[in-house]
Amino acid sequence: MERCSQGHMQAKKRYLILLSAGACLVLLFYLGGVQLPAASRSRHDRSRNGHRPEQPWPHFSDPLHLFLPWDQTDTEDYNLHISPRQKRDINTSVYKGKRCRMDSCFDFSLCRKNGFKVYVYPQQKGEKISESYQNILSTIEGSRFYTSDPGQACLFVLSLDTLDRDQLSPQYVHNLKTKVQNLPLWNDGRNHLIFNLYSGTWPDYTEDLGFDIGQAMLAKASISTENFRPNFDVSIPLFSKEHPRTGGERGYLKYNSIPPFRKYMLVFKGKRYLTGIGSDTRNALYHVHNAEDVVLLTTCKHGKDWQKHKDARCDKDNAEYDKYDYKEMLHNSTFCLVPRGRRLGSFRFLEALQAACVPVMLSNGWELPFSEIIDWNTAAVIGDERLLLQIPTTVRSIHQDKILSLRQQTQFLWEAYFSSVEKIVLTTLEIIQDRVLEHASRSSLMWNSHPGGLFALPQYSGYLGDFPFYYDTLGIRPYPKFTAVIHAVSPLVSQSQPILKLLAAVAKSQYCAQIIVLWNCDKPLPAKHRWPATSVPVIVIEGENKVMSSRFLPYEIIVTDAVLSLDEDTVLSTTEVDFAFTVWQSFPERIVGYPARSHFWDSNKERWGYTSKWTNDYSMVLTGAAIYHRYYHFLYTNYLPTSLKSMVDQLANCEDILMNFLVSAVTKLPPIKVTQKKQYKETMMGQSSRASRWADPDHFAQRQTCMNKFASWFGAMPLVHSQMRLDPVLFKDQVSILRKKYRDIERL
Repeated sequence: MERCSQGHMQAKKRYLILLSAGACLVLLFYLGGVQLPAASRSRHDRSRNGHRPEQPWPHFSDPLHLFLPWDQTDTEDYNLHISPRQKRDINTSVYKGKRCRMDSCFDFSLCRKNGFKVYVYPQQKGEKISESYQNILSTIEGSRFYTSDPGQACLFVLSLDTLDRDQLSPQYVHNLKTKVQNLPLWNDGRNHLIFNLYSGTWPDYTEDLGFDIGQAMLAKASISTENFRPNFDVSIPLFSKEHPRTGGERGYLKYNSIPPFRKYMLVFKGKRYLTGIGSDTRNALYHVHNAEDVVLLTTCKHGKDWQKHKDARCDKDNAEYDKYDYKEMLHNSTFCLVPRGRRLGSFRFLEALQAACVPVMLSNGWELPFSEIIDWNTAAVIGDERLLLQIPTTVRSIHQDKILSLRQQTQFLWEAYFSSVEKIVLTTLEIIQDRVLEHASRSSLMWNSHPGGLFALPQYSGYLGDFPFYYDTLGIRPYPKFTAVIHAVSPLVSQSQPILKLLAAVAKSQYCAQIIVLWNCDKPLPAKHRWPATSVPVIVIEGENKVMSSRFLPYEIIVTDAVLSLDEDTVLSTTEVDFAFTVWQSFPERIVGYPARSHFWDSNKERWGYTSKWTNDYSMVLTGAAIYHRYYHFLYTNYLPTSLKSMVDQLANCEDILMNFLVSAVTKLPPIKVTQKKQYKETMMGQSSRASRWADPDHFAQRQTCMNKFASWFGAMPLVHSQMRLDPVLFKDQVSILRKKYRDIERL
């Protein structure tokens, strides 16, 4: 009986202890004192909601913060007092929409009616906008995605400058919270995209933007994997205000050196932070620096009061820092260290990419730019801040073949996605469009191989073999026939007209599948019996609105990969057609043909010039007698802006120049001229219905104007000079004519 009562008493005590502990836990939860269970639940939810699996590193209860200086100003001497309410607001604004995904926070119905269209809010009077944000808005407004009608929009972009949300920055826009909430189309941020380069401020450098983003997507620099919402947000690179809006410089790799080693193995030159967030990694770099092939330089000399905080190493570091030229190091190093700063991102990242210096990332927790589409393992070395001392050994162990591959990929990625604000913005929009139009999205190969996702439009085809860029990768060849498209602008009045002779010659080619006559003449279509009988189908179609650009429309009746584009007055023999097509089969991504032209820089007039002089140098092959892939019809129609195509149509001129600009912009290569045919110019001038146009000085002046207008839109001159001409084997050789396959070319 006594044993029973004792057991009853002990049970009662245990019950009271458990009850007290439970009450304490409830109280702690209520006061916000216990966060760990919520964090673990969040991690569980992340894996369930499609996030990438956790890295195999231990999870620390104190997560990595997000940092790097709001740039040229040092802000360590400011100490903002943040009240508990402000802290609560910060946490709310950063984490409120953390579970947002496309299926839960994006209205796809807005995109079904008009496709992927982007609306930019009109700029409000008195609102200051930084140059960088203006470049972003101008890019969107000049793109094929833009609409001025919010009723047609699928995506909305604010005109309020959200790039710099550091409260200590002069670019900081005040009262943004109220301004955003008052926007009539805001709708809690649904279908909105917010661009941001800098967030948070000293001392914490959190990812707070200072206003509630609601259900909006973020295109953000220095974003952490902890706060990044996969397939919803877009991680963008940190870029400076000097970053060009369009065009941009090409990568610095001019040729491949074998072996690919440079003067230095690993370099870095930048600020060192003596205290606070982001200081640990840069403060430890001196342990690895050897002043020979590993040169890692830091300076304490930044900010107004740096001397107050200087440590014992500062003077020595500063002296060493001043000995080296940063650009010389950048261009002469195999690897470039990219450590985190106050925030996770760094300008060093883009600088290294452009210089073909393989980036070595030391920024734990940074979601790398465009990580959704780019395989960074092919262009960078992903290091760990905790293993800094192992970095030199790691990079030394990388085989030279791998180094060469990494270096080449840095150049491709730089030129495809990062060399201008325009490319960064368009890549962001294309990523979102791929999510919206999931059935027509790009594969990883399209994003990570030449020419890149901006020029490989998935709306054209879901099969890589339909594009001119992937034949080697797939181990296939283009279809061994071509479709001839003859552009007719003159009425058919005589059976001896050049167009009929051309049609007969082309039809005899063993590679010709069909001939399309594009009737852009004001006169009615000729009767069928007026066209000569041929062994291949001849299809006559009327040009859309009778404009020049109609010759490059993606007609469904073109079923072959190759298009032989011809003017009505072109004079070509069957042998020449056969030879040109044979050459094109080896270069399916380029324009291959006969009439060549060139461009030059006129230093007196400070503009681009156009020349038709017969020289050994050319940069264009005119589409009056050229073969190219039919994909370029689709790209011409869907990629180029209406303004350029309208200019071509109004002038009835320059469509051939614009096509050359486009193809060279895509390939970064010149066209290919085949065996020179001097008769082309002479014959055309003698009997062509367009002879007067070619002799007209206004026509030539228009082409000069076109060159500069096109170069302005592309942001740079994409045309590439070449001195290569491909001739048949034994061409002009002193051997029997019977030994030559294309013997007729020599008899012309």
